[in-house]
Amino acid sequence: MLPWILLVIAGLLEVVWAVGLKYTYGFTRLWPSIFTIIALGASFLLLAKAMQTLPLGISYTVWVGIGAVGSVFAGVWLFHERLTPLQSVCIAAIALGIVGLRIAPAPAPKPPNPAAGSVEFRP
Repeated sequence: MLPWILLVIAGLLEVVWAVGLKYTYGFTRLWPSIFTIIALGASFLLLAKAMQTLPLGISYTVWVGIGAVGSVFAGVWLFHERLTPLQSVCIAAIALGIVGLRIAPAPAPKPPNPAAGSVEFRP
């Protein structure tokens, strides 16, 4: 459960740094730039921590999805950006995909392949 919590927080921090990029004006404003870089680092750190347990593909997809959906909501709320109905449906599909990845059962472990030998990658 903890890796998923870390992953969600990492995704929310992705929204923070994405919004922060807007406020940096191309990194020409000091404090928004510092805040954005801190949020970016924290987001990557938490993503990396979650990836120690969760699969790479699932972790990265959920992280990007939370960032994408959250950034859209932030854009609508903070910057009064508008969405077409089709764009709204597509964003909802991304959100449903994130939820689906969380609630889907994990696949069974892959059985060892004796023909491949005993070489196994362990960082």
